[in-house]
Amino acid sequence: MYFKKKECVAMLLAGGQGSRLYALTKKTAKPAVRFGGKYRIIDFPLSNCVNSGIDTVGVLTQYQPLVLNEYIGNGLPWDLDRAFGGVKILPPYQGQNGADWYKGTANAIYQNLEFINRYDADYVLILSGDHIYKMDYAKMLAAHKAKGADCTIAVIDVPIEEASRFGIMSTNPDGSIFKFSEKPKNPDSTQASMGIYIFNRKKLVDYLTADEADPNSSNDFGKNIIPAMLAAGEKMYAYSFEGYWKDVGTISSLWEANMDLLGTNPVLSLAGNDWRIFARHNASAPQFVGARATVENSYVTEGCEIYGTVKNSVIGPGAKVMNGAVVEDCVLMGDCVIEAGATVKYAIIDTDVTVGANATVGADRASGAEIAVIGEGVSIAAGAVVEPGAMLSE
Repeated sequence: MYFKKKECVAMLLAGGQGSRLYALTKKTAKPAVRFGGKYRIIDFPLSNCVNSGIDTVGVLTQYQPLVLNEYIGNGLPWDLDRAFGGVKILPPYQGQNGADWYKGTANAIYQNLEFINRYDADYVLILSGDHIYKMDYAKMLAAHKAKGADCTIAVIDVPIEEASRFGIMSTNPDGSIFKFSEKPKNPDSTQASMGIYIFNRKKLVDYLTADEADPNSSNDFGKNIIPAMLAAGEKMYAYSFEGYWKDVGTISSLWEANMDLLGTNPVLSLAGNDWRIFARHNASAPQFVGARATVENSYVTEGCEIYGTVKNSVIGPGAKVMNGAVVEDCVLMGDCVIEAGATVKYAIIDTDVTVGANATVGADRASGAEIAVIGEGVSIAAGAVVEPGAMLSE
């Protein structure tokens, strides 16, 4: 079969379990977790690709892939339903040497070199499926080519007290990297890797092949590939990004990112057509707000029915907040029912959840309480009390 040459192919790592999201990823891969009412996390890197002119994306799945695979489908919502290129789901598979789960980020790419090579790509863009941000990858690629780099790593400046959570880079004035430390205890820089890499394809193939042959390797980009390239003196540069970027791998960061959508001047704006985030969604009736309802500083998605009070919250499609119910400082992911008289505060409520009449979930955020989380399909009995910080999946 003939395939057109592509200048750059994107590989989107979307197989993570997302264990730090607990109940929210018990049945769903982390990139498929709902965000911002009508979106899922993976919508952001997919939309960034098409907005950046990258039309060939391999999505590497592994953990609980059913929802994610169905959601991506043929890629039509992101204009990635292409005859040549487009979006392709790349799960682990059985070859001549047997079947093997993806052992690490580098091994996942290694197992899919055939996909990369069939497009004869000059460059490979490696992305993570669990970050919320808008980024023009074309600008990063242009910088990569201008520097004559073998590898370019996108970096964002983080507070020094948070730097130990990331891969940290030290650079020369021209942006060239001379040191990389994976989650250092005593970081000497605040330039954190965003998990976004551009490689020259031939170099990447060489290093992935050598890494696969090393029985002691963790098969990971941060732990193995990047240090190996630095040690060999390859031309490696940092690409500074100054826009909004959030790793939503924890309950608190996922809640915070949703709250960043709210307000008159939100930290992260999804309005406008200059850099749209595309998503797959079913057509639903417009939202309905009852005569006695109160809605303040909130996102309310289509298909919702609001009869009670909603404040400082993101409400996903098909949610119902009944008479006398109060929802405050919450993320409702959709198709859930908050029955009459129930109070839900400082919480994340997954899909298909019912909070019974006069039940209480969570507590005022100002009290210093932790976020309560109710997993998919859970029903809270009428009058029940779910304590702040609770994590219910049954």
